Amino acid sequence: MSAQQAVKFLTIEERLNVNAWDTDIYRPHIKIKDPEKCRLCEKKPCTYMCPAKCYVQQGDIVVLSTEACLECGTCRVVCPYENIDWNYPRSGMGVWYRFS
Repeated sequence: MSAQQAVKFLTIEERLNVNAWDTDIYRPHIKIKDPEKCRLCEKKPCTYMCPAKCYVQQGDIVVLSTEACLECGTCRVVCPYENIDWNYPRSGMGVWYRFS
């Protein structure tokens, strides 16, 4: 087998599954400031821009789950209402990137 045949290209999902998370359940690093503003948001860009799919639309509300957050801050940038309170996780918490 040649060196080129040994290289396996991973999908984005496979690459993300290599990482590990230590979620801070007592102090999440992301919060939706005012859920009512999410109801007013017409396009809800956080639900399709977050690469980890932490935001899910359920009816007219947005549900946030921080367990798989990649700490990229995309949600904070795309929110038209500046309704995301985003901070880095406490030391030792959050995503642990494992490059392969």
